[in-house]
Amino acid sequence: MPDPHSIDWNIQRRGHAWREEALSRYELAPGKIEMVDGKLFWNDKDRLTMLGLLLENVGIDQAVRLGDPRVWKSAIAALKD
Repeated sequence: MPDPHSIDWNIQRRGHAWREEALSRYELAPGKIEMVDGKLFWNDKDRLTMLGLLLENVGIDQAVRLGDPRVWKSAIAALKD
């Protein structure tokens, strides 16, 4: 499985269904959902890959509505550093 930071994600504000890339995206997904030490999946690589896949499908506008907006803004501000 490739490093999730090296994948050319197509994460937009609005989510979208996969078309010609559907099978290749599906093949990136971890083999099964499991919980290890209170976290989903075995490692951060699998977690980030699944997050990227889900963000492509649901879009950023939906994701930022989860949790405290101040935390999202703080994380974005930290990117500028």
